Amino acid sequence: MQFEPTRLPEVVLIKPRVFGDARGYFFETWQQARFADAAIPAAFVQDNHSHSTQHTLRGLHYQIKQAQGKLIRVTRGEVFDVAVDVRRSSPRFGQWVGVTLSETNHHMLWVPPGFAHGYLAISEEVDFLYKCTEYYAPQHERTISWNDPQVGVHWPLAHGQAPILSAKDATGAVLAQAEVYP
Repeated sequence: MQFEPTRLPEVVLIKPRVFGDARGYFFETWQQARFADAAIPAAFVQDNHSHSTQHTLRGLHYQIKQAQGKLIRVTRGEVFDVAVDVRRSSPRFGQWVGVTLSETNHHMLWVPPGFAHGYLAISEEVDFLYKCTEYYAPQHERTISWNDPQVGVHWPLAHGQAPILSAKDATGAVLAQAEVYP
């Protein structure tokens, strides 16, 4: 397993070693000792599975209390996955990083507490799995607007293509007005 810090070093791209043959493939998605050696001492309490259709954009979500770390992977399709630093005391506050996760590259992403997270479904269908370090707490969930110009995420949408959004995601706050971490 390779652990590669992104340009936001706390957000880590994980490239598992995939063993494949004519029958298919096998790879490890989680091993506590390997993650601890990579300075990711996560203790997971909840697994989630999300299914999306093409052009669905989910996010940018975070919990202001019971902050969640997330270990993310895609088992069907392809997404553009984004993490935004929402820690006001961070020198990278408001900066974002995006990576492609897919069923073919098998990459995973570690998004630690203190970051907003979202993704855009690129393929016709996506199955998106993630492990969380804290339980979902809807009363503490916050949403940053997916198209906040201050954050400036470059979503891979065709010119003029609008994403499919939930009502919550369509009304997310701009970072300048959002409740964020100290």
